[in-house]
Amino acid sequence: MSVEHVAQAPNAASGLRRDVTVWGSYMWGYADVGADVYVALGLVIAASQGYAPLAFLLAGLVYIMIGLAYTELAATYPVAGGGQFFAMRGLGDFWGFVAGSALLLDYTIDIALFSVASAGYFNFLVELITGLNIGGARFSLGSLEVQAFWLVETLVLIGCLIWLNIRGIKESSFVNEAIGVVAIAVQMGIVFAGFILAWHPDLLVQQWVQQAPTLNQFMYGSSLAIISYVGLESISQAAQETRRPATVVPRTSISLIFTVFVFAVSFSSLGLGILPWQVFGENVGNPVAKVAEAIPFLGVIAGPLSAALGASILLISANSGVMSASRLVYSMSHFGLVSNWFDKVHPRFQTPVRTIVIFSMFGVLQTVLSFLTPSAMDTLGNLYAFGASLGYLLVFAALVRLRFTDPYSPRAYKMPINWRVNLGGKLVDVPLLGFLGMLGVGSILFTVVLTHEIGRIAGPAWVLIALMYYWFYRRRQGRPFLGSAERDWEGSQKAVLESAEEYELLEEYKAALSERDKREAVRRG
Repeated sequence: MSVEHVAQAPNAASGLRRDVTVWGSYMWGYADVGADVYVALGLVIAASQGYAPLAFLLAGLVYIMIGLAYTELAATYPVAGGGQFFAMRGLGDFWGFVAGSALLLDYTIDIALFSVASAGYFNFLVELITGLNIGGARFSLGSLEVQAFWLVETLVLIGCLIWLNIRGIKESSFVNEAIGVVAIAVQMGIVFAGFILAWHPDLLVQQWVQQAPTLNQFMYGSSLAIISYVGLESISQAAQETRRPATVVPRTSISLIFTVFVFAVSFSSLGLGILPWQVFGENVGNPVAKVAEAIPFLGVIAGPLSAALGASILLISANSGVMSASRLVYSMSHFGLVSNWFDKVHPRFQTPVRTIVIFSMFGVLQTVLSFLTPSAMDTLGNLYAFGASLGYLLVFAALVRLRFTDPYSPRAYKMPINWRVNLGGKLVDVPLLGFLGMLGVGSILFTVVLTHEIGRIAGPAWVLIALMYYWFYRRRQGRPFLGSAERDWEGSQKAVLESAEEYELLEEYKAALSERDKREAVRRG
């Protein structure tokens, strides 16, 4: 079989521009992950009750391992596609497509969920100022009661994000950076002011002791807590458009990992030390605003400010969903996993306009369907964890296998705690945390299937329908369904490092390949 064009460097003349800076890379991740607590806080506390901080902590420990794995892989293979590309590179085309379809489900839900939540915080702000509960207004649609005004607001927001992303990642990244810096400052202010002025540790302890959830409730809450940490993938999705990614990605990813972990655990502990957990259950659409509003002296300002901030940062999180979904399908098209019809960029803006529009429309469809259920937020949150946990499980498997199959690619960052073994004269570091991460993510996936009534049906159904398309497309192209097309990975890796201006790593890679070739020549005698 001949080497296919899909293995060529993704940064060809018609490819994506490297317009993302260090701060922009950090903000792409923060826009997606940093906003998650604004959604997850209410959902997780409503489910886990007094044990919510423990749920966030356990999910956070798994998230740290996920983050370290993504940091290594994104710095080593800085191309669009993220987890889908890593799974394809390490496990083959079939598993790369499975990972891609699972993560694509997450990205489209990301667009829907965070746009809904953004409009929810905006409606909370309107109610504080005018007393009008516009978000809660319901209209009859046959036998259904639909929050039509909230739905329309959400659809308008998604339309604006589509336009913004077509304009270009530089413009889209600027929006993230401008809002993100304010968001971090205000979040830190709420946490510090809340602990100093309003936090009552006795209330936290009381709820821990007297408001314990059942095992099933805690498992459900813990699986929802992963929502607080989904989104680090955005940094790897933007790696192909990041300048000097091998240098930038480790710095931004590790900083982001610990920033978000601290915020998630802090907000859950702060919230249960200020308000009863039932308040969060009644306000799943604006939990952070309720915490800020309860702070003495500052609440009259902090409440509206956090609501405005929540609306803004959740909007840029939805913006990251649009970017990630479009780049993921762009990468899958480039490597022959889906039709090359998607492998086209706008002639003027150099953005993948077709993937931006089409998969944002999936977010629109999910939004409309979720508003036909009793709670749009809960329905979308119920779906969210399946795709992430399945995709992350395959990423860990790819990380471990790539350590053995591709020990020659320079790793500017390497996941810590390794066991060094000799593999045919080449020393290989076996990532012990990678195996632990697989166990952690696998347990989350099991919990999702066990406790998420919607996710355990809709999630596998999405992947199954995607695989039906994959079988049909690969058959038409004459490519194997379970096998992989032959690709010049080494040539592609050289081209990627050159396009990223990582010249030292390129020379290191060439030297490693040359040394390998010499050893093989000696072995052949």
